[in-house]
Amino acid sequence: MAEEDSQLRIGDAERERAAATLHEQVGAGRLDLAEYEQRVDRVYAARTASDLAAVLADLPTAPPAPVSTERGPRVLPTAAVWAPWVATTVICLVVWLATSLGAGHAVYFWPMWVAGPWGAILLLGGGKGSCATRHTLPGGTSVPFRS
Repeated sequence: MAEEDSQLRIGDAERERAAATLHEQVGAGRLDLAEYEQRVDRVYAARTASDLAAVLADLPTAPPAPVSTERGPRVLPTAAVWAPWVATTVICLVVWLATSLGAGHAVYFWPMWVAGPWGAILLLGGGKGSCATRHTLPGGTSVPFRS
């Protein structure tokens, strides 16, 4: 029976599955690109199940258990989130104070337009410091960002 199954003709779906397996194997480092290209050519030229089996014969059949690289979102410390706001606000206040002293009276307090909205966003949670580590592709596939 197994001999008969190996001589059955295959279709595009079987060829695509075999090509996907080869793609996974090259990604795992079991094949180099030159060998991958040769094997993919053989996969698409295959007509029977035994032709496909010959291409995949020396590769593991079951993929190894995936190593979890999933990390939660990185969270910056509070100081790292607020430090730029504090530094910018101090610089604006120093500039405002210098211009007020130079003018001899208090000029319009414009630093509030820098510090106010930015500080409000940080207070309302927009400055939690979380950094996205994954990106969702069309079709729902989630992949990590490259750093």
